[in-house]
Amino acid sequence: MRNESIEELQEMSLLNDFYGRLLTDRQREFVELYYNENLTLAEIGDNYGISRQAVSDSLKKAAQALRDYEKKLGLLSEFRALEAADASADEKERS
Repeated sequence: MRNESIEELQEMSLLNDFYGRLLTDRQREFVELYYNENLTLAEIGDNYGISRQAVSDSLKKAAQALRDYEKKLGLLSEFRALEAADASADEKERS
């Protein structure tokens, strides 16, 4: 699964920050270990006594759930808009 770009990894980490509590405990743990702690599928599988494929399947479902939550709720998009507005206001104050 490590075909993700830096932007995709960062996006998933942010989505997890906003919506991770809505995942199952195991999905949340796997997302944390894979995207934030940089463990491989094999390492996670070894730690939980399951196959790499089972970890991959769980991560795919978790990633899709996080994207679906963002589509429905838009909290990350709203946060980014507020950050951009704040940065713009800061820039105007400096000039």
